[in-house]
Formats: sequence, C-alpha cells, structure tokens
Amino acid sequence: MESDGGKRAKEPGVRNPRYSTRHPFAADAEMLELQSGSRVSGMTSDLSLGGCFLCARRTLEIGARVRGTLTHEGQQVKMLAVVRVVKPQMGMGLEFLDIDPDSNTTLLTWIDNLRKWH
Repeated sequence: MESDGGKRAKEPGVRNPRYSTRHPFAADAEMLELQSGSRVSGMTSDLSLGGCFLCARRTLEIGARVRGTLTHEGQQVKMLAVVRVVKPQMGMGLEFLDIDPDSNTTLLTWIDNLRKWH
C-alpha cells in the first residue's frame, strides 16, 4: 500500500524531501563506518541539506552507516549518515540521518552562502 508521502511526491510541483538541490562544494571529509570500524577519507564534490557526494578512492557498501565530519575553512559539520549510492573508483553518495544542533547551524550557513553565489 502506498503512503500519502509517496503520492504527494508524484504530484506536480511537490518535491520528495529526500532530494534537495545540490551545490558544488569542497570540504574535507572523514568517515567512520560504525559496524566494521573502517575509516574513509576524501573530499565532497557537492552538498545539499539532505546529504553530499564524497569523492574517495575506497568506498563502503550501500546501506553502511557512518559517523562523519566535514571540514571547510575551519568549520566542521558532524553527522550520522548512510551510504545510498556507490560509484566505484569515484566515491559514494551519503544521506544525512542526524546532525548535531551546532553542526546544523553551520550546514545551513554553508548552504545559504552557496545559494547566494549560484
């Protein structure tokens, strides 16, 4: 059975909240995969309110949960995320699941600045 959320997402002009406008954005990224303890580092290529794409030589499995930190110009965003997309030899798409309140303020500032420049 389809939920109301699924129906609304298909209506013209209604965007699924999982998909947000992406902005080109470079931030250093450090991720810790929670189940195995594997560490992955790289750099973001884009950023949205809902997640980011992490360029990294080594990727994790789709569905892996990570605790991560994005660092840009001395500011940090700490989050819990899940790997949603994997592109071998390129990187992985992360969906943010939880962001601490201070980090959320920083993320909103980054996104606001990106909107002003694009």
